[in-house]
Amino acid sequence: MANSKYEYVKRFEVEDEVMYPNIIVVQIAGRNFHRFSEEHGFEKPNDEKALNLMNASATKVLENFSDVVFGYGFSDEYSFVLKKETTFYQRRASKILSIIVSFFTSAYATKWKEFFPLKELNLSPSFRSRIICCASMEVLQAYLAWRQSECHLNNQYNTCLWKLIFSGTSEKEAKEILKGTQKQEKNELLFRQFGINYKDLPQILRQGSCAVKIKVEDIVKYRENGAPVKRPRKKAVIVHSENIATKGFWNNYSCLTEELGSLGEGINKIKPEFLRSFKFQSKLMLSTWIVIRVDGCHFHRFCEDNGFQKPNDEQALKLMNSCAISLVEMCKDIIFAYGVSDEFSFVLKKDSLLYQRHSSEIISAIVSLFSSMYVMKWKEFFPENDFKEPPYFDGRSVCYPSSKILRDYLAWRQVDCHINNQYNTCFWMLVKSGKSRTEAQSCLKGTQAQEKNELLAQFGIDYDALPIMFRMGSSVFRDKEVAGSSLENSLLQKCKEELSGTDIGRDKVVVEHCNIIEESFWKEHPRILGEEAEEKHVIPLL
Repeated sequence: MANSKYEYVKRFEVEDEVMYPNIIVVQIAGRNFHRFSEEHGFEKPNDEKALNLMNASATKVLENFSDVVFGYGFSDEYSFVLKKETTFYQRRASKILSIIVSFFTSAYATKWKEFFPLKELNLSPSFRSRIICCASMEVLQAYLAWRQSECHLNNQYNTCLWKLIFSGTSEKEAKEILKGTQKQEKNELLFRQFGINYKDLPQILRQGSCAVKIKVEDIVKYRENGAPVKRPRKKAVIVHSENIATKGFWNNYSCLTEELGSLGEGINKIKPEFLRSFKFQSKLMLSTWIVIRVDGCHFHRFCEDNGFQKPNDEQALKLMNSCAISLVEMCKDIIFAYGVSDEFSFVLKKDSLLYQRHSSEIISAIVSLFSSMYVMKWKEFFPENDFKEPPYFDGRSVCYPSSKILRDYLAWRQVDCHINNQYNTCFWMLVKSGKSRTEAQSCLKGTQAQEKNELLAQFGIDYDALPIMFRMGSSVFRDKEVAGSSLENSLLQKCKEELSGTDIGRDKVVVEHCNIIEESFWKEHPRILGEEAEEKHVIPLL
């Protein structure tokens, strides 16, 4: 396919490879899970159903990604360890963290009804993720010991806190009682006041949960003599251990020693500050436009599994648009979004300080929310279908220094929309006419736009008459909603805004299918890039 003059914008993408031999750990944690827990009535201090849902989502991650060999989780957090020699997505940090958090989120939303059949999922569950680079097995061992220690400390504190609250103490008083107490004092409080032996609490609460792979054999068929034919495979299971950062635990699972190596006999106490220094993170440059591009992973297979229409499924595109609208409504820092096929680009305002401009935080939050929305909104657009496997997406961040280069990026995506749609329309018409996929590709090789239009004409199709959403993609942005639709009201609104120097109308998120390459769109909507505000503050030359 032909390249466009806008291809140069790809040069602004930066590499974020995690160098070998660092062991890659993806740590995910719930976003606003205090509110999420309260909204859905989770039991305090721990809801075992919610913890088992986290575990089920984790085992799904291990089963879906062969490079993920271990997971450890507690509360609303999970850490996934990739095998030492992994080349998963060329070890690119943004790809890895976004794919894992997206798949985990989709699995969580998909499996919700298995664990809470009587509760509706009212809020979108979402998670943030980051990469931890463990320079050696010793660092990985220290990291896992740290996380399990945090599990114990948090659970012990929360158990005491909520027992005190349930007994009639106010939350403020309970926190004051626990202030400065040591582990032994908390154990004594639980035993003397509430008759609870901390060590008798369920393992899942005190120790957290490990997702590991074990080797099993499945019977795939039987021979004529009745003997079974077995096929070995790796199965993800949940186990609990008092100390996961020991050689004894590690050696119980051959997958861990084979894919990562052995642990030492023991480790000295390491301060969390030292372990936090292994975070792989970068801040995005100030005063630049941030673009987060969300892209479907293995969506060719997902489309086929779910019977999407070729070359375009209108309902699937509307589902993508609906997810984008929700994100723009939820995040005021997103000022524009453009989508085509299974991708969406979200533009954050130039002065955004969202998550202090930490790339991993922004990428994971947007990708996770988008994935969650996609699952939750699925039935609105496909009421008769249940998807077979959770949909998931990857994400990346790119900074553009000027409005012109940002607009060239968006133009590049719209040009790609046209090129891909025209090609795919021709391709699937040829396939539907009886040609094989290889023959269809051969017929289209080297053809120009005009030749493709002529080919479509042979099938009675006028390309320019196809639905505009297919040809132009979808633009999502906030537009001014004016009370009343008359010209008089519009003029009155404009006069009021000019006199007051402020925008009076109410913002409404809209979807339009229009040409964003031409200057006219941006002149018609100067508020999107803040050009309207800049014009108001221009100082005339004397």
